[in-house]
Amino acid sequence: MTDLESYVNAPGRAELVKQVREKINELGVTYIYYQFISVTGRIVGKGIPADHWERTAERGFQLVYGSTANLFIDRHGDYIGYGPEAAELVGIPDPETFCQLPWDKRVGRVYCVCFRNREERENPGGHLTSDCRGNLKRFDREFKQKYNGLHLRAGTEPEMMWLKRGEDGKPAGGFSNPYCYHIDQFESLRPVFMQVIEYANAMGLDMIQGDHEDAPGQLELNWWFDDVVRNADRLSTYRQICAQVARENNLIACFMSKPFMGVSASGCHTNISLWRGGEERLNTLHQDPLPGMPHNFTYLDGGENTFMPDTDDPQLPGKVGLQAIGGIMAHLGALTAIGCSTVNSYRRLWDTGFWAPVFADWGYQNRTTGMRVSAPGRFEYRAVDSMVNPYLMGAALLKAFEDGIDNDLDPGKPEERNIYQAMEAGKQVKKLPMSLGEALDRLANDEVIKSSMPDEMYKVYHWYKNDEFEKFMATVTEWDLETYIDCLP
Repeated sequence: MTDLESYVNAPGRAELVKQVREKINELGVTYIYYQFISVTGRIVGKGIPADHWERTAERGFQLVYGSTANLFIDRHGDYIGYGPEAAELVGIPDPETFCQLPWDKRVGRVYCVCFRNREERENPGGHLTSDCRGNLKRFDREFKQKYNGLHLRAGTEPEMMWLKRGEDGKPAGGFSNPYCYHIDQFESLRPVFMQVIEYANAMGLDMIQGDHEDAPGQLELNWWFDDVVRNADRLSTYRQICAQVARENNLIACFMSKPFMGVSASGCHTNISLWRGGEERLNTLHQDPLPGMPHNFTYLDGGENTFMPDTDDPQLPGKVGLQAIGGIMAHLGALTAIGCSTVNSYRRLWDTGFWAPVFADWGYQNRTTGMRVSAPGRFEYRAVDSMVNPYLMGAALLKAFEDGIDNDLDPGKPEERNIYQAMEAGKQVKKLPMSLGEALDRLANDEVIKSSMPDEMYKVYHWYKNDEFEKFMATVTEWDLETYIDCLP
């Protein structure tokens, strides 16, 4: 069978398809969004009446290959990745991800995996390698198989800003003042974040904490960590929720990393750990009946955290943890091209004094390094911002871990000092790439991280992001005019 046929006929899937039909009838859903993830993390797909669920679950839907690159054109006028002559992909839903939208209960959503067209002459029905979510699912499964059940769990800290919308529809500043952790500023956004939390809980995000950060209108709301695929789906869902709440409140939900200079950017620190074992735990806070399949409301709980210390030093991770850090340190430059994926991302690194990671080092509870051990058994990867595609990031981290474990990579000693003071004392520390162009060059020369973007995925990513950098370099900005318009004679 083709990859597509194997996926559709996977053991247990037919029963899940039947359970979704029962949910559709039970909840009164009449329309479904079939969604997958583009190269930039954007949610794309199609809407189909729920009456066609069984047929779509088996046959899928078709959409142009170029939708994986947002159907954008480059600065030369060519469609990125695929031209208009290319075939159409086939999107196959993952029934376990079906969930009702809380803001319109007539509508459901389901995540999909993409395949090559059935009639392609070459590899018909094969995995579409420009499908970043499908790639992550495969890499996650292969990693578990290779290391006897070892798997990545992740938790993200998605900072973002709530901006006022001007009469022209454009941003008119942050909704609140840039006072970090101030409850009064948090309170000013209470109607917004309580609505986000209500919708998030209804879609399976176990919300655990939140605060006002130190930029105008900047909030961070967190949910419980989970396996890397489900966490990526939840980050994508969270972004959809924020966009909907913004529409309902005439605001702008801004995930741009650095809309303002002189205040903190919006990072998306990614907390990571490698585990064995554990059980699926249903979050019991939700109503009965569940507004979706149980998969959305379930978390991996328990098991063995292999990053926990195995010596008397509570700050030093165990062997697997050190190998994993070694893998990240060896590939930090290329990883930056994924974690800091836009031209604007590097405004965050250049605007000094706001705890953005600039140096390629690691330490325990050390926020001046690119990665820190944030607690026993948990690493916080800091060179990532709110524009990240979490599926690409998860796949790249798995490949870095694999290299670290297979080759027993030594990360060196953790830096306990403020990195700036350590440098003044003579320590030689490498910087992260300081522009998107430099980061893309580092990625192009790193075969390990490139392997997380197999075949057409790297082609599409490089094309899209290199074109983004070239468009920036080919643009005259207000800064150019202010600096040079009357510089001579």
